[in-house]
Amino acid sequence: MPRVPVKRQKFVMPGRYILLIITILCIALMLITFFTDAVSAPLTYIADYTIIPVEKGLNSIGMRFSEKVDEINSLKGVLAENEELKKQVQDLTLEKNQLIADRYELQELRELYSLEDRFREYDKIGARVIGKDPGNWFSVFLIDKGKNDGIEKNMNVIAGDGLVGIVTEVGPDYATVRSIIDDASNVSSMVLSTSDTIMVTGDLKLLSSGEIRFSQLSNPDSKAAVGDEIVTSNISNKFLPELTVGYISSIETDPNNLTRSGTLTPAVDFAHLNTVMVIKSLKVTDDAGED
Repeated sequence: MPRVPVKRQKFVMPGRYILLIITILCIALMLITFFTDAVSAPLTYIADYTIIPVEKGLNSIGMRFSEKVDEINSLKGVLAENEELKKQVQDLTLEKNQLIADRYELQELRELYSLEDRFREYDKIGARVIGKDPGNWFSVFLIDKGKNDGIEKNMNVIAGDGLVGIVTEVGPDYATVRSIIDDASNVSSMVLSTSDTIMVTGDLKLLSSGEIRFSQLSNPDSKAAVGDEIVTSNISNKFLPELTVGYISSIETDPNNLTRSGTLTPAVDFAHLNTVMVIKSLKVTDDAGED
């Protein structure tokens, strides 16, 4: 015989149980909230005195480290800029020195041009100084012209405003010049304003004062005076006439009361010689009183 299904009745919770469960949940939530606040307060207190200062310290260290990194980067930039400025200063210094050298050379070339015009009756050739004896003064020096350029011994050398010296030795492409300030130099000269003859002798000891010596002014009544121009005399056996030697800077009567002597300032700056001019003409006589 077939079974007849039994119809189950639906469970329905009474309202009082539902109210009880809700009440229990509310109480539980209140307890959780109370205990959570009770626990979090000490933790917050502990964090305020432990974790937060550490965090502040780490932040401070980080900020300082960042500042140091920025300072280092800035310093590197300043050092790089400083090196660039140093290079610019070096370049400007070299450029300035070159300009000074060019200006000085231009001045020398102008002076040589003036000599060229002044002594146009002579055949001349310009030369550069390529070497000299030790010391501050150009008493004996080498030039870069020689036999191949038509240079011969005893040719006169000029520069600036007047006489430099004389060629004493000649090679194929060089020559040696002894200047009038050298101790071995003797130049027969005269006072241009009076035509009185004198002898100009080199004296390196006097050059520290910028002077050289003259002697044998034989006319005791001569009107020669300080400032007068001294030139090579017509009776010189090796030097062409009327080349400016210098200017009288002092004059005095010798102990014999018959002659006078003194010092003169050379017409040429013998501390700075870079270029000279050689007169390619010779004057030779029988007089052997000078060199």
